[in-house]
Amino acid sequence: MFWLLAILAYLLGSLSFAILLSRLTGSPDPRMSGSGNAGATNMLRLAGKKLAVLTLLGDLCKGLLPVLVAGLAGLSVQQQAWVGVYAVIGHLFPLYFRFRGGKGVATAAGMLLGLYPPAALLAISAWLLTFYLTRTSSLAALIATPLTLPLLAWQEPGALLPMSALTALIVWRHRGNLRDLFAGRERHF
Repeated sequence: MFWLLAILAYLLGSLSFAILLSRLTGSPDPRMSGSGNAGATNMLRLAGKKLAVLTLLGDLCKGLLPVLVAGLAGLSVQQQAWVGVYAVIGHLFPLYFRFRGGKGVATAAGMLLGLYPPAALLAISAWLLTFYLTRTSSLAALIATPLTLPLLAWQEPGALLPMSALTALIVWRHRGNLRDLFAGRERHF
């Protein structure tokens, strides 16, 4: 059951709402414009609030649904977390879009929401506060994601290893943003 759900999570994660919505509305392909990222933040830059919110909700749901199904199927917390990681991997490397996806932050938030809502609340709060103070989405993601690890270690230790791997993936996907942050060139809103 675990591997079936992991594969289905990857396939669901591979649905890039930013790309699909841009195609449906005639907006620029987010991978070719703005920051080049197929995610809600770049959709906000390129296509406005409505499509950004729809992208965010779609990306959240594709992280949330596989974890909820895994929980209903009776999988352990660690297995549920790994299923969620596969959904995020689908978002990062979507099968349907030549493996060029987003950075996984909203999908990871959805995964956390299904797995352990207090960790999702912590991550979302940290993201919002950091974004409010700095107007920098990448910095908000780079701060919010690792902040969940101590809480998970304390409250949901079974989720710690998958979430640590996911945190490493998200930081790796933001490596260009890290270079730009250190050089003072990162985009702000």
